[in-house]
Amino acid sequence: MRPLFRFAQLARRHYKASPPPPPPTPPKPPKKPQKFSFHGATWEDPYSWMSQLNDKVAMRHMDVCMEQEEKYTEAVMSDSDNLLNKLHFEMASRMPFDLSTPPLRWGPWLYYRRAEEAKPYPVLCRRLAALYDDFISHKYPPAGFDFTTGKTIEQKLIDYNQEAERFGGYAYEELSEVSPNHQFLAYTMYDKENDYFKLSVRNLNSGSLCSKPQADRVSNLAWAKDGQALLYVVTDKKMRPYRIYYSLIGSTDEDVLLLEESDESVHVNIRHTKDFQFVTVNTFSTTSSKVFLINAADPLSGLKLVWECDVLAHCIIEHHRGYLYLFTDAPKGGRSVECHYLLCSPVDLSSTRKWEEVLVDDPGLIIEDIDFSDKYLALIVREGRKVQLCSVGLPLPFGKGAVKLRKLDLQYLSIPKHVCQIMPGPNYDFYSSVMRFIISSPVMPDAVVDYDLATGKWNIIQQQNMLHDRTRILYGKNSASISMEPSNSKHSSPVSVNLEDDHLWNDLSEFYACEQYEVPSFDGVLIPLTIVFARNNKTEAKKPGILHGHGAYGELLDKRWRSELKSLLDRGWVVAYADVRGGGGFGKKWHNDGRRAKKHNSINDYISCAKFLIEKDIVHENKLAGWGYSAGGLLVASAINRSPDLFRAAVLKVPFLDATNTLLYPILPLIAADYKEFGYPGDLNDFLAIREYSPYDNIQKDALYPAVLVTSSFNTRNLEHL
Repeated sequence: MRPLFRFAQLARRHYKASPPPPPPTPPKPPKKPQKFSFHGATWEDPYSWMSQLNDKVAMRHMDVCMEQEEKYTEAVMSDSDNLLNKLHFEMASRMPFDLSTPPLRWGPWLYYRRAEEAKPYPVLCRRLAALYDDFISHKYPPAGFDFTTGKTIEQKLIDYNQEAERFGGYAYEELSEVSPNHQFLAYTMYDKENDYFKLSVRNLNSGSLCSKPQADRVSNLAWAKDGQALLYVVTDKKMRPYRIYYSLIGSTDEDVLLLEESDESVHVNIRHTKDFQFVTVNTFSTTSSKVFLINAADPLSGLKLVWECDVLAHCIIEHHRGYLYLFTDAPKGGRSVECHYLLCSPVDLSSTRKWEEVLVDDPGLIIEDIDFSDKYLALIVREGRKVQLCSVGLPLPFGKGAVKLRKLDLQYLSIPKHVCQIMPGPNYDFYSSVMRFIISSPVMPDAVVDYDLATGKWNIIQQQNMLHDRTRILYGKNSASISMEPSNSKHSSPVSVNLEDDHLWNDLSEFYACEQYEVPSFDGVLIPLTIVFARNNKTEAKKPGILHGHGAYGELLDKRWRSELKSLLDRGWVVAYADVRGGGGFGKKWHNDGRRAKKHNSINDYISCAKFLIEKDIVHENKLAGWGYSAGGLLVASAINRSPDLFRAAVLKVPFLDATNTLLYPILPLIAADYKEFGYPGDLNDFLAIREYSPYDNIQKDALYPAVLVTSSFNTRNLEHL
């Protein structure tokens, strides 16, 4: 054995292991310092040249920098290729094999989109419900052909693979509206070369494109004259919606300009009421909101002003049997309100229009959203942190004074536990008692559910089943779908509505726990914190965690279950969500307390939640990551600037990072809501706040920062924020 030992010594001496390769060097883009001054403050930006989108030389340098960044990212993460491949395989295996949408009934038709084998884009189809009312999926009968009757029961409306050929190999649809007579489809496709959406109208009987209307830069549309006419909104070159046109389908006449808003601060939006009797026109700016009414039977008869206020407010008008219902958060008597409320007024008034409140304000029961049908009003309500779904018969008791919502004959509809969001629709069939909702939970895949408001029965139309090795999609009235009668259809309180057996909802709470906390922020305000973790990993120490946050525009934080999270949870991760101020779900004051000069509240709220996770041993002190999307990227990046040692890593998806320059010198025009959210630089207090929270302007030079992954898109409108 001795010679072998000696040979091994010599081998080690002469064949030393090669040293590890040096760590990759981060790219260093060229610096071209430029000074800026505003409100007496002066600062220098060495990378302002990157914002010169019209400078071809600068943009070529920018392309080189982006390529270097991508190569650097690949080099840094090269040692994790095996793990990345494994995670990619896991996540891909959970993706639905069938990307078709569940059928949506509207009038005599069932509309749906389905994927075709080996093709990247779906096909929009429909079939008559009378020929096949018990529609399970597009695969049965095969290819829409019923071999028993010998009838073709599927009609292809649009093949988006062919649309991709029209638009340079890329098919992205923003708007799609079938006419109320079911004869036409108006839709807009993204023209990548020109960076705008192009309007087309297709005849659904012949399948051919109509010669007109065809328009560029279309942002909005609405049908009129029972589908014989189309109204559409176009934007100016700064992407501001400012003109409304009227087009009579089949006519050779030029499209008629109905409205042009010359004030560059005012934006225009249109929508049809659900019964298609009116088209509402919203014009809004930072200082005003107006709603006009157009008679859909005679669009050329003009616009009639029906509502206005002197602030930017959310205003949605619906029509129901001769009455207009206005759902708004506009101030009352000059005072701001905490939540939306409902007003009512007769359609035809010869004198000054008077709006009357329908429901008495109830701080304990907040109306988040509503949806109308001919006989029922569906309401998404929030009681504390609990969201519920209920309905009430129409018409409401208008003219008898405002009543309490709890005094109405409310029917609470069954939902699972831990619901974080309920979204209506699409609900096109105004005269049906069945309404569709998407029910979301941190521990349940999204469920597309049809509720019969007349009976309270509910039916899960589509839901991904995460408990099976191979993903299963549920459709319609087959053996896999779930149809349930309400356990108790009418309640004075929603407490007893939830079913005890959440497995009926494909709930995952048996395997993954969802817990909620209230975390004291720096000023004592309690911040809702939701955490999700695998039950079999709760007692493990040194758990890694990721903290999600957004906190802007009054929008709900997305706490929905996502299949990719399973790979984290099964490895012992804790997934947490911080509902910081500036976000939605807790009243208007909650939003206001996290915007403009108060933006620091949302940042400190996020930091407080991060510290709570560590101090309570929910997440290991050296294994916490942050995650933010868009405005949430600003939140997380600002938190890292203030407490870089609190985080080990962060993921920022298309983040808003250069707040000062973006708000002062926007490359692309910002809308009123952007300035209301992040501040008006012309206001000194707002400007000082922007300078204080702007992530790009507050990077610490000598601090040890966590690993940060920043992602963007190919579109230059996202690059301005980086």
